[in-house]
Amino acid sequence: MSTTTVTPEPPHVLAVDDSIVDRAVISRLLRSSKYRVTTVDSGKRALEVLSLDGDNVHMIITDYCMPEMSGYELLKRVKESTELREIPVVLMSSENSPPRIRRCLEEGAEEFLIKPVRASDLSRLCSRLITTLR
Repeated sequence: MSTTTVTPEPPHVLAVDDSIVDRAVISRLLRSSKYRVTTVDSGKRALEVLSLDGDNVHMIITDYCMPEMSGYELLKRVKESTELREIPVVLMSSENSPPRIRRCLEEGAEEFLIKPVRASDLSRLCSRLITTLR
């Protein structure tokens, strides 16, 4: 009798940033840590992905400042949704603004990272958040 080992799917992270460079950096850092990554360039696109595949997204990492819909607005929409509210949301910004950071954390953000995001920031964050999801 043979046994087959099923390898679990890597956790799926939705990375949202209007900067193609920042999306590439975040994606590379996450993929090097063995996460599956979907990148989009706006909060609206993120909501579209979540409406189609929200059950398979384990974490959202989003830039704070984006046109049309800020990361803060995306955070609020996710946390107001009964289907999505359990997905951890991490915001990031190049501006270290304590009032902004506090407001995001009060609205339900799991973490707020200051850009440039380093591999150590993401590995610490992902291991803590993804472990709680399994």
